[in-house]
Amino acid sequence: MISDTITAISTAVGEAGIAVIRVSGPDAVAETEKIFRSKIPLTQAESHTVHYGHIIEPASGEKIEEVLVTVMRAPRSFTTEDVVEISAHGGVVSVKRVMDLLLQLNIRLAEPGEFTKRAFLNGRIDLSQAEGVMDLIRSKSDRAFSVALKQVEGKLSSKLRDLRHTLVETLAQIEVNIDYPEHDVESLTSEFIKEKSSQVMGEIDKLLTTAEQGKILREGITTAIVGRPNVGKSSLMNTLAQDNRAIVTDIPGTTRDVIEEFITINNIPLKLLDTAGIRETMDVVEKIGVERSRSAVNDADLILMVVNAAEPLHQDEIELLEQIRGRQSIIIMNKMDLTPQIDRDVLLRYIPEERLVPMSVKDDLGVDRLEDAISTLFFSGKLESADLTYVSNVRHIALLKKAKQSLVDAYEAADQFVPIDMIQIDVRLAWEQLGEIVGDTAHDALIDQIFSQFCLGK
Repeated sequence: MISDTITAISTAVGEAGIAVIRVSGPDAVAETEKIFRSKIPLTQAESHTVHYGHIIEPASGEKIEEVLVTVMRAPRSFTTEDVVEISAHGGVVSVKRVMDLLLQLNIRLAEPGEFTKRAFLNGRIDLSQAEGVMDLIRSKSDRAFSVALKQVEGKLSSKLRDLRHTLVETLAQIEVNIDYPEHDVESLTSEFIKEKSSQVMGEIDKLLTTAEQGKILREGITTAIVGRPNVGKSSLMNTLAQDNRAIVTDIPGTTRDVIEEFITINNIPLKLLDTAGIRETMDVVEKIGVERSRSAVNDADLILMVVNAAEPLHQDEIELLEQIRGRQSIIIMNKMDLTPQIDRDVLLRYIPEERLVPMSVKDDLGVDRLEDAISTLFFSGKLESADLTYVSNVRHIALLKKAKQSLVDAYEAADQFVPIDMIQIDVRLAWEQLGEIVGDTAHDALIDQIFSQFCLGK
């Protein structure tokens, strides 16, 4: 049972209209009342009510801040504990003065993610829903937000509960066979195991088919914009970001380091990396930038190689084409507003025609075609139905794959009439692996590690 009371700032620190300070625990209301003055004492306030008043210094009675205080009584709160939220003026000094007073009471500073952790420990949400909360905060597109929201609402949890229930039925059948062999036929139990294993494996496969898309929606596509100097890489970056993010000049070698920018294309989040022009150079600083560009190519999920369509291919570009052969890449023939001199046939030796995009970044021509090419490359032109249960968390994907393998082992063992008590081990292992996703069978170290990644006020 959790017996202490915690507090933290739940809004971003800095200048803003308001700042929210959250207090949660068995003494949240009583302790906050010691520094709050209003017409109605907080201890007499009804749940889910807001009260105007002042934060005061208890010893002197000096007014420290003018605030609104919201009271949410257990169990009708996010943590299922008594919760008080103090809405103060959004300034660093204001928030610090209120926090200093709270921490002088029988209240301690919350650890990262501790409010959500308490919601999990108190049974308000399961572990996958808790991870969905963080995905919700970090969402970089509308679709990513929708996927995370469904996870918070428990859509994945509900699916996993059904699968685990099926496995419990299977384990119960096995137990009957082991305990009362005279009343059961082992061959029939083996067929039952095969049927149920196939059923659960099929559902896991459905979840895993969305895994790649879900992972992309959650984490974004790391996209490197590469090419020789002055082919239009930085101009492309600015066009896609709709901002003058990168410096653009006619001087080769202007971009000396990797510039990052997050954008969304057709509801797909991209982490754009504008890289230094790849060429042989004696400039020490530019040389470092070129090496970082080559490294970005190796690490990227998607490569946008920009070439100048008004010039023949350079040897540096041929070498780069060799480097990206077989990778997820799109070649952009920029400056198509000029007389083309590039040899398309050479480019088509390295990349399919549908991934060859003619553009004039200067005239803003061809951007739609590039966006469509990216969508087609990763999502066959469109995202799956919004009704699907997406799996986007790497931990979840790994555990689903392990559970599927355990069931494959159980199926094969049943097919070969391995003793029932041996098959039981694999079925139980699959049940535990699915349980680890929602936290039913997760160990304390894993739980602590997951919540340590949360922000302080969540």
